Amino acid sequence: MSKIKKRILEEKLFKLLSLVFFVTVAMLFIFMLGVIFVKGVKGLNLETLTQAPKCGYYSGALGGGILNAILGSLYLSVAATILAGLISIPVVLYLNVYLRKDSKFATFIRFSFDVLWGVPSIVYGAFGFMVMIFLHARASLLAGIIVIAFLELPIISRVADGILKMVPKELKEISLSLGATQWQTAIRVVLKQAFPGILTALLIGFGRGVGDAAAVMFTAGYTDSLPSSLLRPVATLPLAIFFQLGTPFPELQQKGYTSALILMLVILFISILSRSLTKVFQKNLLR
Repeated sequence: MSKIKKRILEEKLFKLLSLVFFVTVAMLFIFMLGVIFVKGVKGLNLETLTQAPKCGYYSGALGGGILNAILGSLYLSVAATILAGLISIPVVLYLNVYLRKDSKFATFIRFSFDVLWGVPSIVYGAFGFMVMIFLHARASLLAGIIVIAFLELPIISRVADGILKMVPKELKEISLSLGATQWQTAIRVVLKQAFPGILTALLIGFGRGVGDAAAVMFTAGYTDSLPSSLLRPVATLPLAIFFQLGTPFPELQQKGYTSALILMLVILFISILSRSLTKVFQKNLLR
């Protein structure tokens, strides 16, 4: 067999394997979404979306809905994303505007973010729980916000850092040559050009935070009540799924699938929103 025929055969084999793997993954993904949708849509009604559990969730009471978990997840994830963004965006601006590309300090910071990104969320939760024990604090919405913010921080930072690296160097040099300070260059030039990517980074961080269960289990706790204070426990959709599917009551298991469906729709909405907003603000990017 000639080398040309061998390469053609190898290419066809690679394409076939790629197609098989793609179809396999796609079918598994569609099957998973289908099961969640079919089982979850049965319990999707006005009562489920507008009411909290009426009484004694842990004792198996079946009345009410999952409004407590929906609001809890939104409050926790939105606040954590804002907090993580307020910390990460100035950091990545400093890395890309004030420090040189060959800076060892910048390399160390990026490496640290990469390591933190790979740390399992349960480690963040366990660390937060140890700090809470040291401070004699109880599970609360505030504790959950802080831990989820630290969980999202490396994600938002690394995604935003990658976007800022794509801003043309010439723009920074032109801005500085016209008399702008580094701070003005960072805010009015670099941040404006990278705004769609930074917004996407925030949405990615939000999607990671709203779907996490391990960290909030230790820090935010769980409750049947609606969120009322930063210092009280709060329910979240991931934990609602975990607890409801683990009960022997079919009615509560149904709510678990409904919670999973709602969480899936929230994440799908975030994905669509990130793409839509990127297109809307695309005009700010340099062509």
